[in-house]
Amino acid sequence: MSKPVTPLLTVDIIILVEGKLVLIQRMNPPYQGQWALPGGFMDVGETVEDAATREAKEETGLDVELKELVGVFSDPNRDPRGHTVTICFTATGHGSLEASSDARDAALFDPEPDNLPPLAFDHEKIIRTASKQIRLLLQGQS
Repeated sequence: MSKPVTPLLTVDIIILVEGKLVLIQRMNPPYQGQWALPGGFMDVGETVEDAATREAKEETGLDVELKELVGVFSDPNRDPRGHTVTICFTATGHGSLEASSDARDAALFDPEPDNLPPLAFDHEKIIRTASKQIRLLLQGQS
């Protein structure tokens, strides 16, 4: 029996630290140099939750506590490399923010979507989808 051809699976994380949103600047194509949510491809054998915490740590240096599922984003055109499906979580971050792995930079931004720089992939849509969850999480941080 042949193996089915399916989309690749990724995770993205909306991380809030001290009332700010963590974004990474992409080191590699596609969208090289653009800001994006931390995230990346899942490894075989790990849960989506483990992938999210691993990617957050690899790209930002932060330890995260996952809070809620934002949603599953599956537009076949969301990634120019091919069809990827992402599962996004909200999280709070702890530790020292430091870019590593395939992130050129990591920084804190005002979480209001209209105040963000242009974002890679469909990350603006993801943040707008999570706006109510972000507001509630921010209220809990203050």
